[in-house]
Amino acid sequence: MMLNLIDRLGEWNPQLMRELKGRLKPFNVLIASGISLLGQLVLFLYQLRETPGEQYSLIGPYCKLYKVYENQQTGLYNEQSQIFQQLESFRRLKLPDKVQEMQLQQKTIEKELADFNKYLSNNFCPTDQINMQLWWRDHFEYIFLTLSVVFIFSLLVAGTYSLINNLAQEERSGTLNFIRLSPQSEKSILTGKILGVPILIYLVTGLAVPLHLWSGISAKIAFSHILSFYTVLIASCILFYSAALLYGLISRFFSGFQPWFGSGAVLTFLIMTMQIATYNQDLNNAATWLRFLSPFDMTAYLFRNLFNRSTSSVAEQLQFFYLPLGKSLIGILGLHLLNYGLWNYWIWEALQRRFRNPNARILSKGQTYAFVAYSQVLLWGFTLQGYINNPLTNRITYDLNRQISNNFSIIVSFNLVLLFGLLAILLPHRQAIQDWARYRHQNSSQKSWLSDLIWSEKSPALAAMAINIVMVTTPLIVWFIIAPALNINNSTSINWLINNLGRMKAILGMLMFIALMMICATITQRTLLMKTHKRAFWAIGTVSALVFVPPIVLGMLRVKPYLNTVPWLFSTFPWAAIEHASIPTIFTAFVAELSVLVFLNIRLTRQIRLAGESATKALMVTTEI
Repeated sequence: MMLNLIDRLGEWNPQLMRELKGRLKPFNVLIASGISLLGQLVLFLYQLRETPGEQYSLIGPYCKLYKVYENQQTGLYNEQSQIFQQLESFRRLKLPDKVQEMQLQQKTIEKELADFNKYLSNNFCPTDQINMQLWWRDHFEYIFLTLSVVFIFSLLVAGTYSLINNLAQEERSGTLNFIRLSPQSEKSILTGKILGVPILIYLVTGLAVPLHLWSGISAKIAFSHILSFYTVLIASCILFYSAALLYGLISRFFSGFQPWFGSGAVLTFLIMTMQIATYNQDLNNAATWLRFLSPFDMTAYLFRNLFNRSTSSVAEQLQFFYLPLGKSLIGILGLHLLNYGLWNYWIWEALQRRFRNPNARILSKGQTYAFVAYSQVLLWGFTLQGYINNPLTNRITYDLNRQISNNFSIIVSFNLVLLFGLLAILLPHRQAIQDWARYRHQNSSQKSWLSDLIWSEKSPALAAMAINIVMVTTPLIVWFIIAPALNINNSTSINWLINNLGRMKAILGMLMFIALMMICATITQRTLLMKTHKRAFWAIGTVSALVFVPPIVLGMLRVKPYLNTVPWLFSTFPWAAIEHASIPTIFTAFVAELSVLVFLNIRLTRQIRLAGESATKALMVTTEI
């Protein structure tokens, strides 16, 4: 029967069968099993060292009498504090008789406290008054929570390392090219790697699941919460493992450091999100989607004692486009899984494009439009949340202007990273442009010219970049226009926009941003048409110099943006001076940027046309020969 199962597994996914045969050696299985069982035993015995015994304190949490003694001790400390305050008050009033009286009372209370503490140190809780049932419940909860954190780190960090390392080894040995030529689909091959490469890690974790489940039930943790944790953990593994495969396919230039960089980034991300989940429960911001890529916030929501939380009321206020999804476990779990699922979808789109062709772009132009739209929905969905204005009344206030103002820097920062990332993803290199230009030069029909610029992967990507930039900036421009009409609560959250900056200046600033991004895209596209093989590095260096050098030089020359606005307006960081400049001056700078953009695009068009003509001539000569 086992042989039939193995044969069926091989028929269903040959790649999985290949990975399992290479890793499930008896010695490897024995070592993995030993590590898992030994770790569980150490964890179980470690907590037993704190088992309450004959010398357990009378004020220990598991002593049934601790309330009586704790109240007495608290009362004595409170009395001592009151006497000290009265003593200080009489000293300030210079009443020596009262001071002397209070000093006598202070000595008396200090003696009572010393006698009481001595009694507590010399007497212990009777064994029949120790609540062992509660101790065992807490003991099992400690095991459960510890294993939960261990599962997250071991599966995500070790699993991503093994996958990236496997791809790097296959790339160096050349076997990855043979796998690409196999008749299996990309999904079948990559799924086989996700299921097969970390199989020993699955084994180590799987052997600990019975103890984890048993300890959770013994700790009186709701089974629905335990099941939800497993669901989130599995979903996070799928996402991180898919991202690890994509990273392994696009990071060949890191050579042997690929797995260390990849797993190190995952470890850093998990530690940071664990710290944030511990000390910052605020999910009322546009970056919540990023925190939801880590399982820690959801784990803390399910198990409140994980980070010593007394309540999860903040998470319960979570909204998405004002929908109160945090009110129920199903709502917040569904949002968490939807976030995982959609990001996983985009990763797999990139994986399928990149696996067969290592030189293919991660996403097509059409896919980037959908991806940018999705990212904006995600950002604005978590931005538009109500907030508790008065913790005493627990009343939720819906102030759209305040939420956007508080999240403005997050939205702008994310979109900057997104747009510069699209520059690297979308802009084609010299050979692709030549092929497209030759096709356009030979084809007399120009009906599909605009369609080519928008959809064709080999055409210049400036039209695609313009579409994506407009999609990113339109919501902010619309908000600049309608912000006063939305200020129904008469709050001061948009004073910076109305009084300090001004809506017209804000709109002009956004238009200048669009022009500058298009200038960067045009310069990058021209650089990628260079004949050198290092044109990608030239493009990165050119754009970096263009963006960072002018403001750095102005800063070194101590040109103050509030005193000398013109140099800053004509630099690549005009927003430092927009507040202090006049509208005509800002408009003049914007027109100048448009003129530069038009000039660069005219030169780029001529360069592409010449490339197409020369490529056509070369092809004709080759054909004649």
